[in-house]
Amino acid sequence: MARDYPLNRVRNFGIIAHIDAGKTTTSERVLFYTGVSHKIGEVHEGATVMDWMEQERERGITIASAATTCFWKPSLDKDDSRKMRFNLIDTPGHIDFTIEVKRSLRVLDGAVVVFDGVAGVEPQSETNWRYASDGNVPRICFINKLDRMGANYDKAFQSILDRLSKNAAQMHMPIGAEDQFDSIIDLLTMKHVTFSGDKGKDMTHSEIPAEYLDEAKTRRAAMVEKIVETDDEMMTKFLEGKEFTVEELRAAVRKAVIDSKFHPVFCGSALKNRGVQLVLDAVIDYLPSPLDIPLPKGLSPLTGEAITRDVSDTAPFSALAFKIQSDPFVGSLTYFRVYSGMVTAGSYIYNASKDKKERIGRIVRMHANDREEVKEVYAGEIAAAVGLKDTTTSDTLCDEADPIILERIVIPESVISMRVEPKTKADQEKMGMALSRLAQEDPTFRVMSDPETNETIISGMGELHLDIIVDRMKREFNVDANTGKPQVAYRETIQGSAEAEGKHIKQSGGRGQYGHIRIRVRPIDYSVATEDLPKNTKRYDHFEFVNAIKGGSVPQEFIPAVEKGLKETMDRGVIAGFKMVDLSVELYDGSYHDVDSSEIAFKLAASMALKEAVDRAKPTILEPIMRVEVVTPDKFYGDVTGNLSSKRGQIEGMDERGLDKVVKALVPLSEMFGYATGLRSMTEGRATFTMEFAKYDAVPANLAKEIAEARNGK
Repeated sequence: MARDYPLNRVRNFGIIAHIDAGKTTTSERVLFYTGVSHKIGEVHEGATVMDWMEQERERGITIASAATTCFWKPSLDKDDSRKMRFNLIDTPGHIDFTIEVKRSLRVLDGAVVVFDGVAGVEPQSETNWRYASDGNVPRICFINKLDRMGANYDKAFQSILDRLSKNAAQMHMPIGAEDQFDSIIDLLTMKHVTFSGDKGKDMTHSEIPAEYLDEAKTRRAAMVEKIVETDDEMMTKFLEGKEFTVEELRAAVRKAVIDSKFHPVFCGSALKNRGVQLVLDAVIDYLPSPLDIPLPKGLSPLTGEAITRDVSDTAPFSALAFKIQSDPFVGSLTYFRVYSGMVTAGSYIYNASKDKKERIGRIVRMHANDREEVKEVYAGEIAAAVGLKDTTTSDTLCDEADPIILERIVIPESVISMRVEPKTKADQEKMGMALSRLAQEDPTFRVMSDPETNETIISGMGELHLDIIVDRMKREFNVDANTGKPQVAYRETIQGSAEAEGKHIKQSGGRGQYGHIRIRVRPIDYSVATEDLPKNTKRYDHFEFVNAIKGGSVPQEFIPAVEKGLKETMDRGVIAGFKMVDLSVELYDGSYHDVDSSEIAFKLAASMALKEAVDRAKPTILEPIMRVEVVTPDKFYGDVTGNLSSKRGQIEGMDERGLDKVVKALVPLSEMFGYATGLRSMTEGRATFTMEFAKYDAVPANLAKEIAEARNGK
């Protein structure tokens, strides 16, 4: 059986946006217009296809990214020769579920960025845009909700130019504003597009009404100028007075979008069924196929050398697992993107990240939470596998005869933690399994046990994130649990350098124990790239180990034990029991005993040496600092800024959004618990805020002392 759609007729794209910009409503229209669903599900009715989880429908927000496959041909085409396969992922807009956006963008070739026509660019729009820029993901823009009161297409477009990219241009001109918005002028073809029939399914392209013609010409001239700026040859012809055909302009936009040099901006109202089909046409015209993006790169696990793969069905198989999902009917589903080659259900594959063979039992194409079983999947496609036991998020699946490890997905640090305990003995047995399944699904959710109190601590990206996890434990796994107050996920580090010695000697009859090392510690110098490090240096996540032993003063077989002892001590913390980060440790000397030396002795010596060295190297506690943005009526501006300053906040700036003021500040997370309630009472319920992780920073000395004492039970 061969592939049904050639690679140049495949589009892998996602819909990304700030919360409440209308992503899921847009996705529901896509499913309706492409014939996947025959009834439009509305977010406000809790009946959407893409938001299928109970928690999503109750809260009206997207929590997990949902994948689907659908088909579309350009709306003016009569035959099916340009019909495309769309692999679409709808992603969450809330910052607590940002991993869903990051991992989706890692495996997608393009993105449709949705903006609210009233608010324009919002904080999570900027964050998602930055993620897309980091991954060099081509983007087109859709200014949605132009039917809302206060919607302003030009103002929203200006916010894109001011806050995201100067390389954006309007491709559409809306006719009517707010509740009078009813049609669109396509500036490329200079046609007036109206929508009629069932849910706006029927589109009519006609001549532009005379009263709008002059404005449309002015806007088109600005658009053409922006397009030709992306191509030197076109710019020369433009300055010579040459006119360009629609096909020439369309080809130039496609090339510039794929190179991430240009972002076309479209408009409409998904709720009122205006403009979504034109965005689907734009996905075909401007977003890349798997053949248009740079060749997938990775490392050979055998030699460590950089290698690439050809995007073709005949190349060796390689795929990236980007999401694990528990399914009540089939167990664990592993979502993967195939970069090269093809894979068949029932075959064996190689997990290069874990060095293990896996068998793919079944392969399914996902339609949100529905499944369509397929026998094989080809390069450029996205599917889910049933039966993989050891594969986790970011693992590379490939052909064992020609292995590769593809670039991993960067997992953000969790910033908040909470104590959780089962209510009954029966719940205790189920809780361990539930937490491990949820942690496997969501790499930003972490579970650990406090060795001193035996309590279970769960960590995540925010209060909402942990709230959803506890709710899912109850609904999906029938586990009732009590929770403690959310706690800040502090970290420990050092600000200076120091040397120390660790010596573990034990004689108690029979064979003794002997381990002795000398180490130097300092903060990691991140200005030195990993590939530029000396051969005797290993850099892990937040830890660097330098083996500078000469002359065998510590035998080679005990070096891994030293490394393990250092890592375990860093995980337990030295000052107040928080995980230690950004530490470089150089093992430069030591001694051993021919009979009494052992791995455990060197592990304990490493732990002793590290504790002593950290004590001398200006240790400090780090706290998560959040980027906070408050939208408030002008009359409460002073109260809001004063309140943020009292929370050790640094006010970074102020913007205006309509009649409201937007206050931007950096505030420690520890000061932000319960802020939603305080803000409501301070502003008569009229202000809103968003918060995302910005960085870790040192805690003031007096507070660090209090935190350490509270943690150590003094």
